[in-house]
Amino acid sequence: MGRAFPTNPAVRRLATGLAAAGLTLLATGCGATPQVAPVPAGVSGSSAPPVAGPAGTPAASGPSIPQDSIEALPAALRTAMTGVSWRPGCPVGLDDLRLVHVSYVDFDGALRPGQLVVHKAIAEATLRVFQRLRAARFPIRGMALVEEYGGSDDTSMAADNTSAFNCRNVPNTQHLSNHAYGRAIDVNTVENPYLPGGRVMPPAGSAFLDRGNVRKGMIVAGDPTVQAFRAEGFSWGGAWKNGTDYQHFEKA
Repeated sequence: MGRAFPTNPAVRRLATGLAAAGLTLLATGCGATPQVAPVPAGVSGSSAPPVAGPAGTPAASGPSIPQDSIEALPAALRTAMTGVSWRPGCPVGLDDLRLVHVSYVDFDGALRPGQLVVHKAIAEATLRVFQRLRAARFPIRGMALVEEYGGSDDTSMAADNTSAFNCRNVPNTQHLSNHAYGRAIDVNTVENPYLPGGRVMPPAGSAFLDRGNVRKGMIVAGDPTVQAFRAEGFSWGGAWKNGTDYQHFEKA
């Protein structure tokens, strides 16, 4: 099924801004908030189409894989982010954020283009981490900016999306998350759930509470993913005693 262009003016402006920045808004309904169908746990999928990769890398037909890069936020992306993942009063300004382009291996073994917005202080470290994960062929479900999910962390997590910057609080608190500073990254959110106060976020993460049964996309102590992040000075939420957060890495 093709993607219908939004009819709501606010969503239309967001889609136009994202398109100008080389991004895509997922299909929406008539309301003001973009909606994304969650990807069930264990089902292969990604928000980005597969692209051609190096020899020996499975990929569907498509454009050449873009080169890994870091850039200041394009004007169109700044517009798309404002009022969605960023707003005046956030603890970091748009000038201090960077757009990281890095390809990754998806759950089918294909190479896909990914994007993350992070603080400029950790942009190069972030790029190196995901280059190491790609070299290790660690599978990532999808890597899209949270604008594709209307700025909703819950919706992004339900879609198993790997993402970084979002000016928001820690769930169910009045405290800013390190995501609001562009210094935190969540990876494969369904396979690596967040467990605050006995809750499971996202709910589909309940299928992955047995961390001894390691399946595709899961992160466990001492594995190549934890090692790649720690080599760049990130700490891992999976080692926290309270509010264990298997998906979360931060460099405060």
